[in-house]
Amino acid sequence: MPLTRSKQPRKQRKAYFNAPLHIRHKLMSAPLSRELRKQYGIRSLPVRTGDTVLIMRGDFKGHEGRVVKVDLKKLRIYVEGVTRKRSDGTTVYIPIHPSKVMITKLDLSDKERRKVIERKREAKKKEVVAHA
Repeated sequence: MPLTRSKQPRKQRKAYFNAPLHIRHKLMSAPLSRELRKQYGIRSLPVRTGDTVLIMRGDFKGHEGRVVKVDLKKLRIYVEGVTRKRSDGTTVYIPIHPSKVMITKLDLSDKERRKVIERKREAKKKEVVAHA
């Protein structure tokens, strides 16, 4: 999903960093695991607090944990167990970009999220039929 019609990297970056909340929400998407992909028939979903994710890149690659916080302003997520000790002794969460994680367990306590999944699945079915 392009943020702007321009191909210029400068304008792409500007659109990314100045994106409104409803678009930032979509930017917080992460791929689903193979099992979830098969179960729900969709490829990715925006990450939410309560989801369990597997980190695929970086120093914490292979770490699995629950999403504690989603920061739309910084476009980062914070995962349980992914922390660092500060020089004063306090522990802080390390921000991770959602594209670097894979969702392994969904938090389906919200009925609206189930509707989103169903809507995406239906759209994908229509897309497959249109291409055939």
